[in-house]
Amino acid sequence: MAKSSKHILATVREKIGSYRKILVGFSGGIDSTVLLHALYQLKFNELPSLEIRAIHIHHGLNIQADKWEAHCASLCQQWDIPFICQHVTVDSTQIGVEAAARAERYQAYRDELLDDEIMVTAQHLDDQAETFMLALKRGSGPAGLSAMPESLPFQAKNGKTVLLRPLLSISRHELENYRAEYQLPWVEDDSNQDDCYDRNFLRLHIMPRLSERWPHFANAVSRSASLCAEQEALLDELLKDSLDDIIDYRGGLYIDGLIHCSVAKRNALIRRWIGLHQLAMPPFNQLERIWQEVALARQDAEPICRLGDVEIRRYQGALWVVKRINNLMGKQYQWNYPEAYLLPESLGTLVVMDGEGQIRPPQETEKVTIRFGLQGSLNIVGRHRSRSSKKIWQELGVAPWMRERTPLIYYNETLICAVGCFITPDGFVGEDNIGIAIDWQNSEHWINTNEFSCE
Repeated sequence: MAKSSKHILATVREKIGSYRKILVGFSGGIDSTVLLHALYQLKFNELPSLEIRAIHIHHGLNIQADKWEAHCASLCQQWDIPFICQHVTVDSTQIGVEAAARAERYQAYRDELLDDEIMVTAQHLDDQAETFMLALKRGSGPAGLSAMPESLPFQAKNGKTVLLRPLLSISRHELENYRAEYQLPWVEDDSNQDDCYDRNFLRLHIMPRLSERWPHFANAVSRSASLCAEQEALLDELLKDSLDDIIDYRGGLYIDGLIHCSVAKRNALIRRWIGLHQLAMPPFNQLERIWQEVALARQDAEPICRLGDVEIRRYQGALWVVKRINNLMGKQYQWNYPEAYLLPESLGTLVVMDGEGQIRPPQETEKVTIRFGLQGSLNIVGRHRSRSSKKIWQELGVAPWMRERTPLIYYNETLICAVGCFITPDGFVGEDNIGIAIDWQNSEHWINTNEFSCE
C-alpha cells in the first residue's frame, strides 16, 4: 500500500472517531470517490459495524447528469453501499447558480439523514485554500477567513447531527495518487473548466502559480484559517455572557443592549447572533445597514434588511430573523376538515384537537377554508367593542410580519378565528361548553422559535 493511501485511510479512520452511521455526499468526482472508497476499505478491513450510505444530488444543470447518476449507482452497487439519488431544482434568480446549487444540495442532505447518522463530505486541503482566498476577495474578517471547519453542528430534518469533512488536511495531489493506486473510475464535470466561476478561476489560474512559487502555500493558508478560527472561538467564549444577556427567549436581539457598545463589540455580537440562526455571515456594509437602517430607524417604521432568503426586522425593541415567503394576502385554501392541513410556504401544519378548546366545530353544511390577511373592523371574544384589524394585532402583541402569515379560519364566509390569537363571537362555543382547539405545529415561517402573541 502506497504511503499516501495509508495516510488517507489513517486520517479518515481518526476523523470519523466513534461515529458508525455515515451518509456520504457522492458526486462521482475524484474527491468523493476516494472518500467513499476509503470508508468502504475501513468497513471491510477494520470496522464491520460501520454503516455507510451514499447520496448523489442530480442538479439537472448538465447534459451528462443522468450518466453521472448511473455511474455513481453502479459503483455503489459494486461496493454494496446503499445509494440514494435526489433530483433537485436549482433556482439562481435570487443568488448565483453555485450558491443556489449548494443550498439545494445541503437541503437534500438534511432531508435524507437518518437518526444518529452524520453527514460526511469530501472537501480537501486545496478546497480549503480556495475558500480562504474567496473570503479574502470578499473582504471577510476572521470568521470568514476561518474558511471551512472540519466538524460543525448540522441541522437535519430529524434533528441535530454533525457535518464532518475528514479530508481537509489531505491535498488534491494525495487524492489523485490514491485514485490511481486503486484504479478508481470517476466522472469529470466539464463545468470545472469554466473560469467564469470564481472558484474555478482560482483553481485553474491562480492557485497553480502560487503553489509553483511556494509549494506549501495551501498548507500555510490552512494554518492561517485555523488561527482565524481559533480567534473566533476565543471571542465566542469571551462574548457568550454578553450575548446571553441581550437575547430574548424567542430569539430576538435587544437593541438597548447594543447601544452603548463600541462598534467592534456591537458588530461582533450581531455576527454571533446571526450565527446562532445558522445564516451566512453578512459583510461589514450589511452589518452597518442592519444597525443604521433597522435598529436605529424611527419608532413608527417597519424597517427590513434582506439577507438571502431571510429578513432582519425590528419589533418591540429587538432585532428578529424572519424567513421570507411569497405573498399570501387574499389567498384561500379549502380544508378537508378535520384532517391535518399542511399550510403553504412551510408555515407548518394545522391539527384539530377535539374537546380541548373553545372554538365551535363546523356544521356539516359549512365549508371550512383557510385564508390570510385580516382586514376591516371586527369583534373578538374578550373585547367589548369592534376594533380595526391593525389595532387587534397590536393589542395581542402580534409582530407585523406574523399578521400576514397567521392562518384565519372561515366557515363559509364567516371568520371563526385567527389560529393561536383570537376567536370571534361567531366561532365561540360559549363559556360553559368545550369545543375544539386548532394546534399550529412545526412552523418554519420565522427563524425565531416561539409565536409572537400575548402570553
